[in-house]
Amino acid sequence: MPRIDYQVSQKVVHWLMAILIILDLNVAQKFGGFLEDADRIESRIDHSQLGMIVAVLFVLRIFLRVRYGAPPLPEEMPEWQKLAAHAAHWGLYVLIGTLILSGMLSAMNADSVVAPFGLFAFGDGNGEKDTFLFFRGIHEFITNAIIALIIVHVLAALYHLVVARDGSTTRMLRFWRSAKQAG
Repeated sequence: MPRIDYQVSQKVVHWLMAILIILDLNVAQKFGGFLEDADRIESRIDHSQLGMIVAVLFVLRIFLRVRYGAPPLPEEMPEWQKLAAHAAHWGLYVLIGTLILSGMLSAMNADSVVAPFGLFAFGDGNGEKDTFLFFRGIHEFITNAIIALIIVHVLAALYHLVVARDGSTTRMLRFWRSAKQAG
């Protein structure tokens, strides 16, 4: 029987990641301002801790996607929209994975120790500045690409909810239950 809905676990991970990524984007915005060194280090710690939680959720999300897959898109959806939806979805996965990796590589080359949750440290705080700036540049570029893709994702979800009314958005909004299998 084909699936018509996401598993509840997939929805929970999706929304947790969405909330944490938005929160982390706000924390990261403080880096560019005029902060005292102590505040910058505290913000870096907050950012790295949220990033590590997102990393764990990302691995779980990939596992759940492989295990349960995704329900098919509505048959009446134009083919170009289906292709765009798949490209955007997998694009987000690639970008989030690259963001996590570039964040870790930036932390390993930072001029202060980055130790999320105080459990382990990325680097020793004596990183190479040029290497740090290289990975930080990648991290910032990917961050902006993710923001753009999130905006497109939200706009497309709203379009399918309000204009197309094809049920594709409500599958993720029907939060605490999964619809029965088609049969």
